[in-house]
Amino acid sequence: FALFLQVTCNCFTISNGEMQDVGVGLYPSMSLLNHSCDPNCVIIFEGYQLLLRSVREIQIGEELTISYIESLIPTSERQKQLMRQYCFECDCLLCQNQEKDAEKLSGEEHAWKEVRDAVDEVKCPKSKEEWEQVLTRCQNLMSSNMSRLPDTNIYQLKMLDWAMDACINLESWEEALYYGSRTLEPYRLYYPGFHPLRALQLMRVGKLQYSQDMFPQALETLKEAYNIMKVTHGPDHSLMQALMEIKEQCEAIMRKQ
Repeated sequence: FALFLQVTCNCFTISNGEMQDVGVGLYPSMSLLNHSCDPNCVIIFEGYQLLLRSVREIQIGEELTISYIESLIPTSERQKQLMRQYCFECDCLLCQNQEKDAEKLSGEEHAWKEVRDAVDEVKCPKSKEEWEQVLTRCQNLMSSNMSRLPDTNIYQLKMLDWAMDACINLESWEEALYYGSRTLEPYRLYYPGFHPLRALQLMRVGKLQYSQDMFPQALETLKEAYNIMKVTHGPDHSLMQALMEIKEQCEAIMRKQ
C-alpha cells in the first residue's frame, strides 16, 4: 500500500503526440520538481522519453516548477485535486488571485452544470456510432444553450473540443473546423504564453484549414503553432517535424498562387 501511494504521488502521465494519456511512468529525478499552477517549465514526451522544457526566462537561483494538474479548471477544483492526490494546498499567485475563475464559469449556472455532466459522461468513443452519438449530444446542447453559455466557459470549451474530435473521427472536416475555430480565443485566454496544449490546438485547426484549401489562414495558424512549439517541444521533436512539414507544404502552395 505504501508503494502504491508513492507511485500515485510521484508518477507522470505519459501522453502521445496528440497530448492524449497513454500510461504512467516513474521518473525519479523529475519527481523532485515542485508544483505551480503557473509554472516556468512543461513536461513533454517523445515516446517514453520525458523532456523538461522551460517556457519562459528563468533567473539564476529560481526554482524550476511544473504543473501537476490541468490548469484550466477553477481554483477551488484545482485545490481539491491537489489535496486529494498530493496532500498540499497551492499558494501560487494564480490561486491567490483566483485569476480567470469568473470567465471559466461564465454564463448561466444551470446551463454549464448540464454541459459539465454531459462532458463527464463521454468515455473515449471507439466506433463510428459512438462518435455520432457524442456529436449529436454536443450539437443539441450547444443549440439549446446558444444564448446561455459563451465559448469561454470551460465546460462549453470542452464540449467544443469533443464536437471537433467527433467530426474529425467522422471525417466531417468543414464542421470540425467550425468547432475548432471557436476554441482558439478561449485557448488564447487560458493558455497564454507558451503552452503545449495551445500549440497542438493551433496545429489541428491549421491542418483543418489546409484541408479546406484555406491556405493563407492555414499558414498564419501554423506559424502561430510553430512559434509556440519551438519553445514547448524544441526543433527535434517528432510533432514539431510534422508541423514543419505541413507548414512548408502550405508555403509551397502559396508561392505558386
